[in-house]
Parts: sequence; C-alpha cells; structure tokens
Amino acid sequence: MTQNAPDFLTQAAQEFQQSMTENWSKAVQSLQSMDLGALGSALPVSGTKKPEIHFAPEKLQELQQQYLQDAMGMFSHGLSAPTGDKRFSGEAWGTNPVAAYSAAMYMLNARTMMGLADAVETDAKTRTRIRFAVEQWMAAAAPSNFMAFNADAQKKAIETKGESIAKGIQNLVHDMRQGHVSMTDESLFEVGKNVATTEGAVVFENAFFQLIEYKPLTAKVYEKPFLMVPPCINKFYILDLQPENSLVRYAVAQGHRTFVVSWRNPDASMATATWDDYIEQAVIKAIAVTQEISGSPTINALGFCVGGTMLGTALAVLAARGEKPVASATFLTSLLDFTDTGILDVFIDDAFVEYREKEMGKGGMMKGQDLASTFSFLRPNDLVWNYVVGNYLKGETPPPFDLLYWNSDSTNLPGPYYAWYLRNTYLENNLVKPGKATVCGEKVDLNTVDMPVYIYGSREDHIVPIGGAYASTQVLPGKKRFVMGASGHIAGVINPPEKKKRSHWIRTDGKLPKSQAAWLEGATEYPGSWWTDWATWLKSHAGKQIAAPKTYGKGKYKTTMPAPGSYVLAKA
Repeated sequence: MTQNAPDFLTQAAQEFQQSMTENWSKAVQSLQSMDLGALGSALPVSGTKKPEIHFAPEKLQELQQQYLQDAMGMFSHGLSAPTGDKRFSGEAWGTNPVAAYSAAMYMLNARTMMGLADAVETDAKTRTRIRFAVEQWMAAAAPSNFMAFNADAQKKAIETKGESIAKGIQNLVHDMRQGHVSMTDESLFEVGKNVATTEGAVVFENAFFQLIEYKPLTAKVYEKPFLMVPPCINKFYILDLQPENSLVRYAVAQGHRTFVVSWRNPDASMATATWDDYIEQAVIKAIAVTQEISGSPTINALGFCVGGTMLGTALAVLAARGEKPVASATFLTSLLDFTDTGILDVFIDDAFVEYREKEMGKGGMMKGQDLASTFSFLRPNDLVWNYVVGNYLKGETPPPFDLLYWNSDSTNLPGPYYAWYLRNTYLENNLVKPGKATVCGEKVDLNTVDMPVYIYGSREDHIVPIGGAYASTQVLPGKKRFVMGASGHIAGVINPPEKKKRSHWIRTDGKLPKSQAAWLEGATEYPGSWWTDWATWLKSHAGKQIAAPKTYGKGKYKTTMPAPGSYVLAKA
C-alpha cells in the first residue's frame, strides 16, 4: 500500500530526529577526543598538552535539548539560508534548496559546538584554547568553502561557462608557487614605486637595520629629531604605504626631522641573533646615530607593536647606564605588560616555549610565512577562507589594497630572538618585574623610563588587546597621555585625518585608573583620526624650530642610497 502523507511526514520527522541525535553524540565525542596539538601546521601549538574534557551533566542535557529543539524547528518550518552571515548572503543560497539546507545545518552545528566548548569544565585558559580550536574547525568546515555546496560559486561557474573554475585553478597554482594565499593583486604594487614612496635616503647601515632620513617638507624643522621604530616582524613601510595614508609623511609635514628604522629581513647569516643584539645593535644604535646626525642631545621616539616593546626595553637599558637620550616616547599598539595578550595566549605555555627553545633557541629561523599564517588564522573567516572562496572557487582576483600587500610581504625572525621574546614576555612577563630580565648586561626596570609618553591602543585589536595597550599606563612612571582609537591593530593606527574615518576616545581630566574599562567610563568620543591629537602632543616635546637641513646625514653618516633602501626589498 502507498504510505499516506501524515504517516510519511511522521516517519521523516522521526528519522530526522534520530539523525540529529547521532550528530549530537558525534559532536560530544569529537570534543572529548580533541588534541590541541593538531590544529594544523599554520598554527604553531606543537608541544601543548592534550586536555581532559568533561561536561556538567545538566549543562550537557540542556544543550542537547536546545539542539534537538532547534533542529526540529528547522524541519517543521522549512529550511532557508541563514541571514546575517555574509558567507551565505548571496541570492543563490536562498534559491538552492541543497545549499540552503547545508548552510542552515552548518550554522546550527556551529552554534552547538561553540556552546559545548563554553560548557567544558576546566580552567579558563584550556577553555579558551578549546574554543579557539572549535572556531578553527567550524571556519574550515563551512559549506561555503566547498564547490559542492557553494551556491554562489556554482552559479558563477554556470554563468561563465566554466571560466571561473579555470581561473580559480590558475589562482590556486599561482598561490602555491608563491607560498601564500593572495589577499590582493600583488602584481600592482612595487616597494619604492607606489608604496614606501616618501622621499629620503639611507644614512646608516649595519647587519640589523638601515636608518632612513626623510627629506623635510617644511622650511623649518623642530630641533629634536623624531625616530620611528616599527615592528621587526613586518616591513617598515606600514608607516609609509601611500602618500595619503603615510604616518611618515604626516610627521615630516608637521615639521619633524624624521628617521625610520628599516629592519633587515634575516637570512641564515643571522640565525644566532638574540634579543640583546636587536636592542644594542639596532634600537640603541639608531637612537645614537639620530642624535649624532641631528646634533641634538635628545630625540623623540616612537615604537609600533613589537617595536614599542623593543623601544621600552632599550630605554630601560639606557637608563640603567645613566643615559636618557629620549625626550618623549610614543607607543602604538604595544605591550610592555603582557598580562593581557588576548587570543595569542592560546599558544603560550611552558611546553610550547620549551619546544621552541629546543628547536631554535641556539640558532635557526622562525619563518615569516609561519608568523603571517598564525596572525591570519586569528581571524580565519576574514583573512583566510574569504580569499580561498574568492580566489579558487569563484576565480576572482582580489582588488588592489596596499595594506594587504604589505601584510603578505613577510619577514623572518632569528630563532634565539624569538625564543627569548616568547619566554620573557608572553610566558613569564618579566619586563614589568624590576630587575627580573637582564638585557645587554643591564637589569631591566621600566620604572626608570620616566619621560613623557603617548600611549595609543585600538579598541578592536586582536593582536594587542586594548587592555594590554592600556596596561603601559600603569607601568611607566612619567607623564602619560592615553588615547583609544576605533578599529583594529593596523586600520586603527593607519587612519589619516583627511579620510575623516572612525573615531577616538580621550579623557580630558587626564586620569588613568587601574583598568581600561574604568578609564573609558570617563572618556569622550571624538570623530576622526587620533593623529591630530598626537601631532599636538609631539610638538610640545619637540623644542624650538630651526632651519631645515639641506642635505641628508652628517659627517661620517653619508647617503648610500635613496629611500626606501635595500633591506626592505629582501623577501622572506
């Protein structure tokens, strides 16, 4: 006999519920068998211990009931592509039943897996690691990442008669050859041609860095020169992308005689270079050369990201020697106190640091591409899978974007430098413990770094959390000004006033309570860039104005080549 419709629907619902129950069991089992050391080669967590994962029975039962309830609700009311997620926002997802089903079920499973991760009974750090691992798995498992389920990619393949698939294969082969996923059309950029174009010259060079002096744009300059120390894990030209968004050019236009450290991209000859080497032979040396060229007994300095950590360390070393050559310091999205390191903390424990020390603590190289991949996977949907889908499934060429070109231009790190940094900052937080860390033969004490400082943090920064950036206000003893900008680690910093984008927060009463949250309660939001506030502050510490120099360098420090120099051109 033919089964009637009500009986058929009842049986279908029962089979669907049984299937969802089996899915639930598999989800719980997959979490309980999790190995945090197997997140993938792009995420350097080798050496971490496998956690024991347990759930409170009542919480597990609550999550199971919610899962089955949501699943049966989807079955009863029909499946449609989820809204509010740009991965499934294309029209094709809503008109393709198979795609809509896969997207809806994926979102349900993703919510449930994240709920399970939050329900694990363990310490906070292990729970954060589990959550991070689940986020990576769910990002990778999205149906939008697979041609068999991506309705938009299938539609485009049909409309282009397969041309998009052919182009996607070409893009895949190209990216395999270059060793990383293309985030922008890199063929449209060239360092020194349309990025890093501010006019200047190399006036000093050693095995660690080239010092670039920039041509004045004003008839007079401030007597105290200005030195920028960018992060050595990236190329310096994040500070000099295009003329309209160059912090270097902006500083020069404000009347500052500006110098920038351009780091050498380490090769095998630098495999034994240490943190001490970088502080003594690079940061401290750059300060001394800037003094000698300008003839000024003191200078103003800026450190960005790891460059700020290195600048703070160098200033403490100099203070221990009885030297105070820096009149004021600016710290942009920098960590001195590593109590709050955000999501990066998931990688750091004794086992991981010991693994890295054994691997490269005496010599070796941390590859730039490994570092770049790690940072990209902190935001996997935006910085990894978005480009996988666009480049390979849809055969698209990503649009030109100077910031993403810079982001792909990675740099290596010497193993001993990297190993010291991991242990003494992220693991043990030694820089804020007076006398605990010894650098260049001196005991580091940040309480001696007592010049005026300007501290900037980005509200949505996933690399240097806003709380971590703010923590420097509680460490440094001098007169301090803290400003918070909107957006993230890079976009928040590279925000020229002319763009009239975003906003920033300042406390007019100058108070710096213990926590950033307390500081924010008394802060006022202002539209636009924080650059203008910083420029006003820096001018107050720059001294009188004098005639701008007509030549680069001075005495033994002569021009060797035009900016941006040669070190920045070396590829990892």
